Amino acid sequence: MISVEHVTKSYGPYFAVDDVSFESAGGEITGFLGPNGAGKSTTMRIMVGLTPATSGQVTLNGRVYHDLPNPGRHVGILLDASAQHAGRTGREILTIGAMTMGLPAGRVDEMLATVGLTDSESQRRLRDYSLGMKQRLGIAHALLGDPEILILDEPANGLDPAGIRWMRGLLRGYADRGGTVLLSSHLLHEVELIADRMILIGNGRIVARGDRAELLQLGGGAATIARADDPAAFAAALDGAQIAFRAEGQLVHVFAPPVDVGRLAAHHRIALVELRAQQDGLEDLFLTLTASDAREQLEGTTS
Repeated sequence: MISVEHVTKSYGPYFAVDDVSFESAGGEITGFLGPNGAGKSTTMRIMVGLTPATSGQVTLNGRVYHDLPNPGRHVGILLDASAQHAGRTGREILTIGAMTMGLPAGRVDEMLATVGLTDSESQRRLRDYSLGMKQRLGIAHALLGDPEILILDEPANGLDPAGIRWMRGLLRGYADRGGTVLLSSHLLHEVELIADRMILIGNGRIVARGDRAELLQLGGGAATIARADDPAAFAAALDGAQIAFRAEGQLVHVFAPPVDVGRLAAHHRIALVELRAQQDGLEDLFLTLTASDAREQLEGTTS
């Protein structure tokens, strides 16, 4: 469990982080979303003691990071994949980490295999790594101590599409085993495919939070657009399943994924004339809420 309580970081009159509070629970992947400069990285640095907060507190499984014994065994961190000695090999970097945490040497080979770095790649110096390889090494280092919590800042940066899919599967499996994942990104589509919950931050303040359906409802958009040959029966089926929707003429905007809408219609033997995902509802909300003037527009309207 990550608990962030009223965290503020100011530099004179400028607030990089302004009264941020949220929780990230075990067994979940929480997406921490916002444009560049929104305050994501500063918040994460505060979490792990690299930047002191002006006020507020962060606890990780009930303890402040600096109070954790052998912290790498409790919290895995990836804030900057290039923040290692450029002259060391990938294997050397992981070996030093394993020695520091008191781990067996075999853990290094296990992590290299987990992130898909070959033996020859592990012998290269970090300066010769591509950005994607650095990201894989950074994820290996974060997982090295088998921690309960992962804090990852832009972990997909530099990964190709296959690498991003691999990362999604890795983090999903970690969360399904009970781990807590906080994943930051400025790319909405990258996160919404994997996150159980999303927190949107703009200008240092949280402007919205919730799962995909909740955020879509906040923005007045929907996950699915459908049209049935029997609109009354379709509305009754949605009501019976407690799925929120909004009708606009013959079109129905449904706050649920298309696959769930299709299954519900099939179960009730309702023919759907149209069924498609709404492509831009969440993206529009994200851009609107994190715009430069969003703080003034939303002051006092979010929790």
